[in-house]
Amino acid sequence: MQTDLQIAIIQKDLVWENAIKNKAKLDVLLEDIQNVDVIILPEMFTTGFSMVPKPLAEDMNGETVDWMQQKAAHFDAAVVGSIIINNKGRYYNRMLFVHPKGKIETYDKRHTFTLAGEHKAYTSGKNKLIVDYKGWKICPLICYDLRFPVWSRNVEEYDLLIYVANWPIPRINAWKTLLKARAIENMSYCIGVNRVGVDTNGYEYNGNSMAIDFLGNELTEVVENEEKIIYATLSKNKLRNVRTKLPFLEDKDQFTIH
Repeated sequence: MQTDLQIAIIQKDLVWENAIKNKAKLDVLLEDIQNVDVIILPEMFTTGFSMVPKPLAEDMNGETVDWMQQKAAHFDAAVVGSIIINNKGRYYNRMLFVHPKGKIETYDKRHTFTLAGEHKAYTSGKNKLIVDYKGWKICPLICYDLRFPVWSRNVEEYDLLIYVANWPIPRINAWKTLLKARAIENMSYCIGVNRVGVDTNGYEYNGNSMAIDFLGNELTEVVENEEKIIYATLSKNKLRNVRTKLPFLEDKDQFTIH
C-alpha cells in the first residue's frame, strides 16, 4: 500500500469536437510531468461537451483509449478522463481509469444533464465504480453526478472521490460548494477537474479545479481562466487518523439504491 498519492490535475481549454488537436495540445502540456501517481483530465477531454455523439464517438479499441494507455505507461501513472464511447450503437459519456500497465476500468455517467439534452443523446450508466489503485479505493464520477449525494454516498469505504467536468461560470459557486460538501459528508478526499475556455455554444468555463481533504479544506490553489497542471499530495495516514478520531461514517443511514 502506498501511503501518499501524488495527483496531477489537468485544467485545460478544449478544442470543440476535435480529438486530434486536443490530444496534440495535451502532448505538449503533459511533457514536464514527473513523479505522479494519477493524471486527471476533464470531462469529454477530446471533444468538449458535445451533444452530437455519432460522428465523434470511439470504441474501446479506438485511438484515444490507445493514447491513454500510452500515456499511462510513459508516465507510470494512472490516466483518468471521460470520452464519448459507442457500444453497440449506444453512446456513453464514459470515464476511463487507465492503469500504468494498461488495465482499463470504466464508469458510465449515471446522471445525464437533461438541461443540455444529454439524456437524449447518451445512455445513462447503471453501476458505480470503485477502483483499487496502489492501496487506495477511488470512486470516479462525472460532472452532473456531483449534485446527487445519494449516488456518491460512501458505503464502500473509499478514500478518494474524483469528479471530471465541463462546469460553466454561472454555476461555478455550486461547483465549489458541492465539492466541499461531498468531501465532508463522505469523510473522503475529493478532487474536481474542470475545463477553461469558451465552447462553440458560447458557454464559458473558468476552471476552479481543486483538491479538497476529508474535512473540506482546500489543498490546492484555485486557478481561474488558465490552462495549468495543478499538483496535490494526498495522505492515507492523515485520512485514517481523522476517521479514527471522528468516526462519523459509522453513523450513516442504511439504504439501497435501485
